[in-house]
Amino acid sequence: MSITVPSADPAAGEGLGEQAWIEVIQKMDEVYNDLLQYEVALEEKNAALEESHQFIESVLTSISDILIVCDRQGSIIEVNSSLLHFSGKSAQELEKTPVFDLFADEIERARAREVFARFGREGVHDCEFFLRAGDGSTVPVSMNCTPRVSQTGKLMGMVVTGRPVGELRRAYQALRQAHDDLKRTQGQLLHAEKMVSLGRLVAGVAHELNNPISFVLGNVLSLQRYASRLESYLGAVHATSVADDAALIELRQSLRIDRILADMPLLIDGMIEGAERTRDIVDALKRFSAVDKTLPEQVCLNDVIERSVRWVVQSASARFAVDVDLPPDLRCSGSSGQLQQVVMNLIQNACDATLHVGDARLLIRGSVASGQLCLIFSDNGPGIPAENLGRLFEPFFTTKPVGQGTGLGLSISYGIVERHGGKLSAANRPEGGAEFILALPVESI
Repeated sequence: MSITVPSADPAAGEGLGEQAWIEVIQKMDEVYNDLLQYEVALEEKNAALEESHQFIESVLTSISDILIVCDRQGSIIEVNSSLLHFSGKSAQELEKTPVFDLFADEIERARAREVFARFGREGVHDCEFFLRAGDGSTVPVSMNCTPRVSQTGKLMGMVVTGRPVGELRRAYQALRQAHDDLKRTQGQLLHAEKMVSLGRLVAGVAHELNNPISFVLGNVLSLQRYASRLESYLGAVHATSVADDAALIELRQSLRIDRILADMPLLIDGMIEGAERTRDIVDALKRFSAVDKTLPEQVCLNDVIERSVRWVVQSASARFAVDVDLPPDLRCSGSSGQLQQVVMNLIQNACDATLHVGDARLLIRGSVASGQLCLIFSDNGPGIPAENLGRLFEPFFTTKPVGQGTGLGLSISYGIVERHGGKLSAANRPEGGAEFILALPVESI
């Protein structure tokens, strides 16, 4: 821009020149202020752009799935660290290389080109391809392809993501295992609740049976005394006053009075034995279902083992022989019901383990030494797999089929023995079969 100043009047020309320079300086100040504002705005936008770039970089770095950004020709523009780790190559080595070079062989490359070309616009979802890993192995990868378009809708390329199928399968397997464990735990909890209810029922039934059994036993004992008196009286009558009465003698023979008198003690003894045995069973049920007592009691382990063996053998579905070799009067201090629960569990496990053995057998040995009581349960079953030896006493661990084992028996038994100050352990016998060792202090709890 040019400014023409009239020169007719020097004084007037000098005034107009100064005014022109003032206007120029003002314009320059305005332009400078505008430049400063533009510079500040540009710096703010650069800072925001840098922050966005760092955010995108952190997101790309943290993504565990494979991420590939390609142009329209399928050349790699950008990748994340997961692909670098998977392929064993650097970003510079992968840049501008065809994405199809990552696939395992020519067959996979041709299939990928066909799929991406056919469904590129709509996108590819959960399509499994084989990629070549950095160690040379072939890895199945579940891949997704999404088109990358500009603001005007023009196709700029594609974004490919993928996850190794092995990880998905492991995740699904873990989820399925957790679901199965949850269902099994729920069933075991229901079974435990049923066992609690059964224990209460047994305690009530045992209490109700006690009265009639005591009544029957008392009457049989009275009948035994009466039978003895009647036998003495009848013997005296026949021996003295009516010894010559032929009709009475014949009647006595026809009614077999002598045989009745001979059989009556045996019948009464059998009734007494049955009533006493029923009483012992009821007493054992009451002990087995009783709540823990605060004070320990003297427990005769010979009786506990005898009852447990009788109950398990009688309820066994197949022949199961148990040999017992115990010193007499084997006693300790503790809870009779809890220790019977432990012994019954060990005997029942041996019975289950030898179910398919022709001559199923269990040997129970006992000894006392140095204030320590030791019971050894040795069966002739297949033994315990080595990988399961360390997990036998874990809660809910069982090798039995679903519905046949809760996985709580040995765990509960282990806790009971520990509370009694003892130790329960398991091992395999050198000659075959499993062996459980129950050690208790003679004076426990």
